[in-house]
Amino acid sequence: MGKKKINYWALFYGIALTAYAVFTLLYTFVIPRNVVKMSEVIKDTGSEGGQSKEELSLKKTDEAEEIAITDHSYVSGTLSVNINTIRRYDTTIYVADIQVASSELLRSGLAEDSFGRNVTDTTSDIAKYYQAIFAINGDFYGFRDDGYVMRNGYLYRSSKRSVSDNEDLVVYEDGRFEIIKENEVSAEALKEAGAVQIYSFGPGLLQEGQIIVGEKEEVARSMNSNPRTAIGMIEPLHYIVVVSDGRTSKSEGITIYQLAEVMQEYGCETAYNLDGGGSSTMWFNGEVVNEPTSHGKIKEREVSDIVYFKS
Repeated sequence: MGKKKINYWALFYGIALTAYAVFTLLYTFVIPRNVVKMSEVIKDTGSEGGQSKEELSLKKTDEAEEIAITDHSYVSGTLSVNINTIRRYDTTIYVADIQVASSELLRSGLAEDSFGRNVTDTTSDIAKYYQAIFAINGDFYGFRDDGYVMRNGYLYRSSKRSVSDNEDLVVYEDGRFEIIKENEVSAEALKEAGAVQIYSFGPGLLQEGQIIVGEKEEVARSMNSNPRTAIGMIEPLHYIVVVSDGRTSKSEGITIYQLAEVMQEYGCETAYNLDGGGSSTMWFNGEVVNEPTSHGKIKEREVSDIVYFKS
């Protein structure tokens, strides 16, 4: 039999196509891009948007503060956290009732203390870095290239998402929550109005105590029953945080509408859905409270950011 002639052009084209596909995947999901260090933002602008690890470790209170801590509660002169576990919809749901003395105690933390695409870490490690008392996963802003992102008073991204009626959660200087649509107000205008945090995931769950999602509503790429994370306001400086398990034999997970029902049951006036699924994590005083699921296993997924409370 004669030797087969090698088509070098086809071979080269195949290799080039494969290399391009691999690079595209790495560029989209792995390679960090457009990185802005949070501690550098603070240094350059004077913003109180966060603190470096050194600043955090050196910070001390002038007076000894009485603190009462149990496995599910924390009470100091400036922060109160009480966590209850309930069963609804064949799912374990964790509900944290949180009160703070100042809106400055509700903060955002970034993976590796940096804003950028594909910069990720676990909720636990980010919370430990910022010496949080209580933390949940945020909106995973790094999974997208658009959507408003404001963290601790600094506006990192002001580009609108492609769907015009996307809803964001705005936290103001006085601790008040508001749900806005990106096509109705600019990020710059929100900053001028006193916004200190803007999260762009959604949808909004409650406004004026009323459910604003449909029973069949769902976020993109999501199953109906899922682990979920939500944050809500009863009144300024008094918040409810809910994280549900899901995707396991013990916990089916809940829908967006069921999540809204839980937030309403606990008296929220305003409530908002954050990133869910494998991202959903509640962390308290050094321990993960819920059972996060990632790729079929009970483990934390790495995320871009967290919402946390400190004393």
